[in-house]
Amino acid sequence: MSQAQIDSSRPPVVELTAHDLPVHCPNPQMEAWSSHPRVYIALDHGVGTCPYCGTEYRLKAGEEIASH
Repeated sequence: MSQAQIDSSRPPVVELTAHDLPVHCPNPQMEAWSSHPRVYIALDHGVGTCPYCGTEYRLKAGEEIASH
């Protein structure tokens, strides 16, 4: 999981691999003092956003989610 800050006024964007799933926020790289309740993020079309902090989670280019 890598976190890339695009603009300091915007929420961070976290790029994921298929091995990072299922994804939840706050993620392990976030500071504990600024945490909110844990929520699992649905990746619709490879992208999902935390309803609390606005952090965007997206699959890296070329990554695919295996289906059952």
